[in-house]
Amino acid sequence: MDQTLTVLGIESSCDETAVAVVRRSAAGVEVLSSVIHSQVVKHAEYGGVVPEIAARSHVETIDDLAQRALNDAGWPDIDAVAATAGPGLIGGVMVGLSFAKGFAFARDLPLIPVNHLEGHALSARLTEEVPFPFLLLLVSGGHCQLLSVRDVGDYERLGTTIDDAAGEAFDKIAKVLGLGYPGGPALEKAAALGDAQRFILPRALLGRKDCDFSFSGLKTAAATIAYEHVKTEQDRNDLCASVQAAIARQLVERSGRAMKLFREHNAVTEPAFVVAGGVAANATVRRELQALAAAHGFRFMAPPLKYCTDNAAMIALAGLEHYAKLCKMGIEDRESLIAEGLAALARPRWPLDEARAQAEPVHKKQGRKGAKS
Repeated sequence: MDQTLTVLGIESSCDETAVAVVRRSAAGVEVLSSVIHSQVVKHAEYGGVVPEIAARSHVETIDDLAQRALNDAGWPDIDAVAATAGPGLIGGVMVGLSFAKGFAFARDLPLIPVNHLEGHALSARLTEEVPFPFLLLLVSGGHCQLLSVRDVGDYERLGTTIDDAAGEAFDKIAKVLGLGYPGGPALEKAAALGDAQRFILPRALLGRKDCDFSFSGLKTAAATIAYEHVKTEQDRNDLCASVQAAIARQLVERSGRAMKLFREHNAVTEPAFVVAGGVAANATVRRELQALAAAHGFRFMAPPLKYCTDNAAMIALAGLEHYAKLCKMGIEDRESLIAEGLAALARPRWPLDEARAQAEPVHKKQGRKGAKS
């Protein structure tokens, strides 16, 4: 029987402050509580997230949110604390990580620093059994990657975006069209009333056969069409539908290539294809990827919509999975583990496959902060 573990998770990498309590036992994973404070109203007037405003809001809300999460969970005994340590807006990451350190220090608990992307990668395991290895499409506001997930902490990057992520393309095109913030859901709503065949948009990286993505050309072309041809509400709806179809098409094309690569290196009869991240909530994207998975003999899996966007339950689970591995190996020096957690640093960049990111950086000029995701 697996050891029963209960973890407090904290997420503050962007514009949601979130706290959750997750327990894993022989019966499976249970989310005891999950509370989120959204900053959408604060950032809406600026058309996007303002890092300084986001960090200040995290400071103002995190204490109350932690109390709410623990109250909702019934104040259980906590075995460890997990907090996002990156990647993300550094000010926000520092707020959540610092709060987690204070909580852990006061209760003499281990702190597990969690990669925000790993939270998304494992999020489907909050509600379903997802055996390793599996293929992951991580498609969120700032990230677009295909990864072979071999185990907790063991990831191989198969493809990534060389410029904008899919979520960025949704949001930036929505902003050009005056759809407000957050742009992705607004664009999807308008697209439902449009004709996806109306406007022809470019297809990226046609000369390449790898699994990398590019959405900057699509974004520029859509902006040009918006300025020159969008005169009525129906024009706008048609462009939204065309953009959504173009993004879904590129995600399907690259995911299909990744499925072939995955099968070449993994002898799994019916592997899982997990789609996680905020863009996974888009109904059209989900439908297209579900059809692709069925055609290639993959089992399509995605977290419930409430766990697609940023949340602390996925961070708690990722921390729990790492802590469980340590417990299974036998923690010889608990004090050293606690000290190591308290020394964890906030990281604006933190690739899941660090070896690949260092050996083959997408952006050759890495800067002081290291390789991008």
